[in-house]
Amino acid sequence: MLRLLITIFFVSAGVFIYSYFRELNPGTVLIHTSSSAEFELSPVTLVLISMAIGAVFVTFVVGLQQTAHAIINWRSNRLVRRKEKVDTLHRDGTHAFMSKRTMEAITLFEKALAIDPNRADSLLWLGNIYRAEQNFPEAIRLHQHAHRVDERNIEVLLELSKDLEGAKRYEEALQSFQKILKLEPDNLTALIRKRDLNIRLERWSEALEIQHRLLKAHLPNQEKEAENALLIGYMYEVGRQLLERGHPDKARRYFRGAIKKDRSFLPAYIGLGEILIHEGKTKDAVEILKKVYTRTRSVIILHRLEELFLDQGEPGEIIRVYQDALQQDPQNPVLQFYLGKLYYRLEMIDEAFDILSTIEGPQDHLLDYHKIMANLFLRKQQFEQAIIELKKALSFKKRVVVPYICTQCQQESVEWSGRCRRCARWNTLTALPWLEATQPADGSGATAASARAIPYQGIASPFETV
Repeated sequence: MLRLLITIFFVSAGVFIYSYFRELNPGTVLIHTSSSAEFELSPVTLVLISMAIGAVFVTFVVGLQQTAHAIINWRSNRLVRRKEKVDTLHRDGTHAFMSKRTMEAITLFEKALAIDPNRADSLLWLGNIYRAEQNFPEAIRLHQHAHRVDERNIEVLLELSKDLEGAKRYEEALQSFQKILKLEPDNLTALIRKRDLNIRLERWSEALEIQHRLLKAHLPNQEKEAENALLIGYMYEVGRQLLERGHPDKARRYFRGAIKKDRSFLPAYIGLGEILIHEGKTKDAVEILKKVYTRTRSVIILHRLEELFLDQGEPGEIIRVYQDALQQDPQNPVLQFYLGKLYYRLEMIDEAFDILSTIEGPQDHLLDYHKIMANLFLRKQQFEQAIIELKKALSFKKRVVVPYICTQCQQESVEWSGRCRRCARWNTLTALPWLEATQPADGSGATAASARAIPYQGIASPFETV
């Protein structure tokens, strides 16, 4: 009722105002709408029509703005609801994965990506799951998509490089590391992983270059010491490759550089000896190795000298070297054992028997010792003693005595090399053939990348076994 009264009031007021102003403004105005069409209006009517047209225009404009604002709000609310849904799916997916519900996690992440195909963190997580499931092609596809979405995301590039390494697409993995280093030149993770991959591919020059960059970084003192130890190994490997490729002069520079950094690094000394032998300077090689033995007292050097002298047909020289070493350390059972083994190798039966029969202490743990003694007793026709020694040798369930063993991981080897095949450490193979030498090490020292499945050759020095 109130609305009706208000409406009547306004209509009446409008009629009154219109009539009032029309009385005050008599006459008409001629309006032309075209060349042949015209009509007359009172001034008040013309004003009212103009005001009505303006009001309609303003109403249209305001209505258009309000409609656009409403559409924007609707789309914004829709995007918010969509993002909330995707966030929920992503969060539930991460929780499912952490709870070892892998298939559920995959389903949740796929639902999230169905709603938002360009969500980088969902692409990252789902790719990681597929890599864990050994589905490298799918992991690579997802992480490459994430990289296209966010080209500067270093985490995505790191995960992509893991996929490519798992798929054995090593060159592409190296390209991923290069992209990271282009974005962040001092990224230690990328540098270390690129270095390790180059080691896997035996690209020692590239690994050495990266190692120099790592050492320029601000590392803790303990880590810097470990990285310095690795640097020596890489220098040796570069020299070894150069020597194998016929560049002895360049190889010599790297071997000397390794020795300059570590005077006890035997592989580099042996590498220098190999260069001299390659150049036909065997006597110079012998002199260097003799000096190295005087400084290091390493049986490894004696083994290399033994091979050199026997190759030259000079067994008396190596016998003298062993005898001189024993004069300086007459109670050393290692030297006694290897001298006796040399006598046995040279068919010097009486000399071998005399020295081996005097060794005290380690016989109960030494397989080669019992095998040699059994053969010596057979040569002397002391069959009962030969049988006793053979029984001792056969009682070993596995070979515990070998010419070389790694002091870090206890890997056994019938030949010496500069680097252990299992733990990938340098300068760790020793000739101590005692059971006590196989006790677990304390794990100190620098470790390189994980040992590779492919054989590592190095500058190997085979040693005559029994």
